[in-house]
Amino acid sequence: MRRAIFPGSFDPLTLGHYDIITRGITLFDELLIAIGINADKKYMFSLEERTKFIEDAFKDEPKIKVVTYEGLTVDFCKEVDANFILRGLRNPADFEFEKAIAHTNRRLSEIETVFLLTSSGKSYISSSIVRDVIRNGGDYTVLVPDTVVIKR
Repeated sequence: MRRAIFPGSFDPLTLGHYDIITRGITLFDELLIAIGINADKKYMFSLEERTKFIEDAFKDEPKIKVVTYEGLTVDFCKEVDANFILRGLRNPADFEFEKAIAHTNRRLSEIETVFLLTSSGKSYISSSIVRDVIRNGGDYTVLVPDTVVIKR
């Protein structure tokens, strides 16, 4: 079985994430959307909200599971028997950053990283931009799937 994880904080899930996930599921038998937990990071959305956004977005896709993890991504891959890490690339800066992580992960394990380029119409979207739009009262709904609903 080709099992991959797509790790991230998903704070919140964006159309860019959604794009990579929907294209990534065609490559793997199972895709685990792995929400990383970092006690030092301040999130806009709770773990429960982030999980619900993703579960609701992919409720009709049996090949996707949403999980949480702490620690090194490669250790989590070994724990869940995943041989691949899926990552999205928006721009050259993403590539340089992700390349260094992929090389490190490969040095620490046999885990392969698979990169997909984000579709051109979504390559400008990031969770930090979405959070900034939300903080400033902008229309965030054009940047996220319909399942991302703010109830504040």
